[in-house]
Amino acid sequence: WITFFSPTCCGPFRWFCVGVTVLFGVTALCVAKRSPVEKANVLVWRLLPVLLGLLCVATLGAAGGLAVFCGTCLVSSAYLGSRALLPVGDKAVLVTGLWGVVNNAGVLGFPADGELLPMSTYRQCMEVNFFGAVEVSRTFLPLLRKSQGRLVNMSSMAGGIPLPRCAAYGASKAALSMFSGVMRQELSKWGIKVAAIHPSGFRTGIQGTSDLWEKQEKELMENLSADTRQDYGEDYLLGLKDYLLRMPAHCDADLSPVLSAILHALLAERPQGLYTPGKGAYMSLCVFCYLPLWFYDFFIGKMMNTESVPRVPRASEAERKNL
Repeated sequence: WITFFSPTCCGPFRWFCVGVTVLFGVTALCVAKRSPVEKANVLVWRLLPVLLGLLCVATLGAAGGLAVFCGTCLVSSAYLGSRALLPVGDKAVLVTGLWGVVNNAGVLGFPADGELLPMSTYRQCMEVNFFGAVEVSRTFLPLLRKSQGRLVNMSSMAGGIPLPRCAAYGASKAALSMFSGVMRQELSKWGIKVAAIHPSGFRTGIQGTSDLWEKQEKELMENLSADTRQDYGEDYLLGLKDYLLRMPAHCDADLSPVLSAILHALLAERPQGLYTPGKGAYMSLCVFCYLPLWFYDFFIGKMMNTESVPRVPRASEAERKNL
């Protein structure tokens, strides 16, 4: 015990303590980020400065340990302030009028290559996913200005990164994400806080019913020219519906991460401007932003299992291999 807390301890044991300190801090941060509204996170962040202070005193001595301890306290206080929810007695409950608007409506359309999608799919996605949210927001903004409330827009993972076979859906959600960012900047003058949510795949029924799939597939096939249909090949076109049928298996049935993000955006004293609930949502965004595009394209193709190739490129590749 005396050796552990001795300021003169050094060598591998010192680095072991530093590693434990870093590992504990990263773990606590990840846990708190995944569940921003749970009371257990507040306890974790209250204990974190104390534990880090003890470990730093053991490895860096009294002066260094005190400096790190003070810095950790500042970070912890700032982080907890952004995570804390408005208390029951505060204006989130007592405000008269409208406190929050959540734009959640959305349509997916038939998942296919952007060249194959009919223009009606692009128009429908823009009308529902973007123009609908803009119109609802503009309608209720006078009430939100009076209450200094919240505007929450349900965008998508496809609104922040390009995803294959989501040209129409992704374009509409990207427009909604940009609209949310601009509104966040402009409405801050009125005390309104705006948040965009970019969830990954969840089973919400957005894919529609089998009858809708048949209708969308028929419309897609009827709008294809003979040359386009021949170049892509019947097997590729038929595989598009199989991809749609496989989508629910890769989606999470537990909607609690999305609901927690909405709750936090509505009730937190300092909500985030962007939420990324769900598996892979934040990681995919980081890969897209910080790594080369060729790596991102390879990564997202593997993750979404969209490696099937149309007939003409497939035939050309086979000829090159036979040379």
